[in-house]
Amino acid sequence: MSDKSHEELMKPDGEVNPIDTDYQVGQDNIALKIGPFGLDIHNRVFLISGLFITLFVFVTLAFQEDVAPMFGEMRGWLTSNLDWFFLSAGDIFVAVCLFLIVSPLGKVRLGGTEATPDYTYAGWFSMLFAAGMGIGLMFYGVSEPLSHYASSFGGTAVENGVRTDWAPLGAAAGNAEEARKLGMAATIYHWGLHPWAIYAVLALGLALFSFNKGLPLTMRSVFYPLFGERVWGWVGHVIDILAVVATLFGLATSLGFGASQAASGLNFLFGTPLGTTTEIILVVLITMLALVSVVAGLDAGVKRLSEINMMLAILLLLFVIVAGPTIAIMTGFFSNLGAYLENLPALAMPFGREDVNFTQGWTAFYWAWWISWSPFVGMFIARVSRGRTVREFIICVLLIPSAACVLWMTAFGGTAIDQVVNDGYTAVTEAALPLQLFAMLDALPFAQITSFIGIVLVVVFFVTSSDSGSLVIDTISAGGKVDAPVPQRVFWCTFEGLVAIVLLMGGGLVALQAMAVSTGFPFTIVLLVSCVSLIKGLMSEPRD
Repeated sequence: MSDKSHEELMKPDGEVNPIDTDYQVGQDNIALKIGPFGLDIHNRVFLISGLFITLFVFVTLAFQEDVAPMFGEMRGWLTSNLDWFFLSAGDIFVAVCLFLIVSPLGKVRLGGTEATPDYTYAGWFSMLFAAGMGIGLMFYGVSEPLSHYASSFGGTAVENGVRTDWAPLGAAAGNAEEARKLGMAATIYHWGLHPWAIYAVLALGLALFSFNKGLPLTMRSVFYPLFGERVWGWVGHVIDILAVVATLFGLATSLGFGASQAASGLNFLFGTPLGTTTEIILVVLITMLALVSVVAGLDAGVKRLSEINMMLAILLLLFVIVAGPTIAIMTGFFSNLGAYLENLPALAMPFGREDVNFTQGWTAFYWAWWISWSPFVGMFIARVSRGRTVREFIICVLLIPSAACVLWMTAFGGTAIDQVVNDGYTAVTEAALPLQLFAMLDALPFAQITSFIGIVLVVVFFVTSSDSGSLVIDTISAGGKVDAPVPQRVFWCTFEGLVAIVLLMGGGLVALQAMAVSTGFPFTIVLLVSCVSLIKGLMSEPRD
């Protein structure tokens, strides 16, 4: 065991502090080897997380009729009572990122003053975009702009003194162009700076304390400046357990959404039956594909699938731009971005809001969902960002993926709105939410081909998210080890599929959303505290 204390390892020498290969602080708390199966786990985190999720699966399956309404009530209570908390937290994460960009702390280099980037800008940018939102963009790329447009265009509905529409900025009084701007501004708010700030804060903390401080690549390490050696005890266990549970339920939520959309697409193309049974079969198939990828390993599995998926996504995006209203999309990118920046203060205001359905039905859920994804996305971003300065890291993680999301929403959502306004095409608005992407593509050339590509994209996005998420959960539950045995990854990948199935059986999309919000709430507190720890850790670092 190393003679160095963690206080010595935290010294600001600008380099990765050397750690002996047998370095194990608080080993009785950190790891446990179980011989016959070759497992290498962080015993308390692995066991408590696994037991909790197993109990959840059992109770949900045993009491399906009772838990379904409970999930709906749980989500309603959390979003109606804590929407101000989620909105405030999102604003704080953006403020922290903006502060780091302009402060001297932005000069700190991840990995030490002599570190050089592991990837070129082109490779780094593509991985940043692929990490965070591919799944959500497929599911909400058409439906969300349409929803906000219709809400803003249709006027303000009031029932018993309460607004019942989801218009975020008030009605556009029947002005289609104004409604489009308001709808796109609201959409970009959910896919722009705020969610990427959530990812950036956590990713930066993980990268700093792993590359610069020499601590394990796990959530508890981020809190060392605040809790010291206690992070290797129960304080750290609780943090890592919350990270595991939040990530697993966040991934299960996404898996359920993907199954719903893929089922709708298959019904649209081939007439396969809709319903929970089809969605469960799809979850099983996606999980099996993810297991194959997990067993194949990071380079042979995750990397190869990610590359294929990115190529398909870019091709579909380019097709929609060319086949859709090309001029409107290209000009709309800038006008939508301007509308977003103009209305950002009103959208981000956490108090005194009249549009409660927008803040509770959309924003609170989104922020909780992004936060539940943050350990997964944050760890991925951290691992590919060695050698970047903090300022470079924040600017790129915030701006590049946000711009890509604006372009995607403008192309897909803008095309759907154009079809409604200029072509009188109502099928896209009449379709169920998971089907709206395919209804939009149906009005464009080669609909059968592009819709099939859309289904493939949905499936492969979920496969890559499932296998990548399994790697991250396994890393956390193994005490920060990035090369833990394959059987552990198989275990977590299987559990993700099981949780998605029981949530679909126990309430469908409402249950999925309820668990994302429920696990996102406590982890929001963890992330807020991590901001303090991050700044404290940066202050001990030398600057270029």
